[in-house]
Amino acid sequence: MAEIVAIKPPEGPVIARLDKGVLRLTLANPPANALSLAVMAALSAELDHAKANKSVRVIVLAAAGKVFCAGHDLKEMTARRADADKGKAFFEHTFSACAALMQAIVRHPLPIIAEVDGLATAAGLQLVASCDLAIASHEATFCTPGVNIGLFCSTPMVALSRNVSRKHAMEMLLTGETIDAATAKEFGLVNRVVPREYLNQIVTKYAQTIASKSSLVVKTGKEAFYAQAEMGLADAYAYTGRIMVENMLARDAEEGIGAFIGKRKPEWTDD
Repeated sequence: MAEIVAIKPPEGPVIARLDKGVLRLTLANPPANALSLAVMAALSAELDHAKANKSVRVIVLAAAGKVFCAGHDLKEMTARRADADKGKAFFEHTFSACAALMQAIVRHPLPIIAEVDGLATAAGLQLVASCDLAIASHEATFCTPGVNIGLFCSTPMVALSRNVSRKHAMEMLLTGETIDAATAKEFGLVNRVVPREYLNQIVTKYAQTIASKSSLVVKTGKEAFYAQAEMGLADAYAYTGRIMVENMLARDAEEGIGAFIGKRKPEWTDD
């Protein structure tokens, strides 16, 4: 029986459900699941709570409705143009909160999988690109359309350009055109594209497979992956060499290697 955690009103903005080590966070801010300040705060809070819950081993980020995430709440932002500073302070706060959320996903000790069904646009695409893995339905679509409305997708560009080639990133950013799921996979934005009716099942299988590993090893590997990606080649090898030594000295490495040699299933202690 799945356990409902972090109880919230039925309308959201983020619904959390924990089942067999997999925490499913569902954006529930219809119709567009826009990243208002309230939604970003709720999602950030759930991610923080997950760090302290040893029952959580993997996080899945999904969305209710036909749109995965339409990006920032432009109506919320436009309303603040009536402020004395024409909204400047609010805009700064919004983009700062979004940057903090995206970095929290990348720096989170647990793997985070985006389950994408529907449109992911602008900061919504940024959300997908910030996750460790992304699995999409055939009906999912993606775009960075800011150029079409006079607001270049500069912050989504950070996550996008760290997932796809420069030429593909610039194609999306300069044209603002929507790409389908197959193209997103070709670009490297998503890992797999599957039929909608099997999306949840396949994401759950991925999540449970990862959840079965040593959480210490997964945490170590995720942190090292993003850290070395920002280094030069020699520094990256020096850093990851130190990480490998530390990992070898962990109980789970001793157990895992012993189990492999002994041809038995390992029993993780997560330390």
